[in-house]
Amino acid sequence: MKINLTKQSGIYTLTSEQTLPISLKEAWEFFTIPTNLDKITPEEMNFKITNSSPPETYKGQIITYKIGILPLIKSNWITEITHLESPFLENSSGKGFFVDEQRFGPYAMWHHEHHFEEMENGKVKMTDIVNFKMPFGALGDLFAGALVRNKVRFIFESRFKILENYFSK
Repeated sequence: MKINLTKQSGIYTLTSEQTLPISLKEAWEFFTIPTNLDKITPEEMNFKITNSSPPETYKGQIITYKIGILPLIKSNWITEITHLESPFLENSSGKGFFVDEQRFGPYAMWHHEHHFEEMENGKVKMTDIVNFKMPFGALGDLFAGALVRNKVRFIFESRFKILENYFSK
């Protein structure tokens, strides 16, 4: 697992890479089912999808959640799938990706890219690139920046362990 978190011009960027012991087809099928997000989010986040999502992700899809952002504080969160490129289309590069962007929620900005690439050994390299900005500008950053950075890092560190256990079965 490799996680890097940087900040430039008030925007945080978290990059996470993980190799999964599954095929590209298995990875794509798992990660493009919205309800699987419940399975890979740490329990203490009290994450719950609140709308009925179709079984497969598609461009333009709206997904609504309730998530525990701080102890005893839950937030509604609405994201849209703004880009989706299946690795199995005729003219695809053999790599797949999709992007979810916050439409309403706890951040001033949230842009999350999910990339999947089959490696020569048949495993999959999964790369997440998350760009986010705290609400309330410099004040939000000053009062909650460290807490939120640590929480986002915690989510991806936990996700790494959860996925490692889930796919080692």
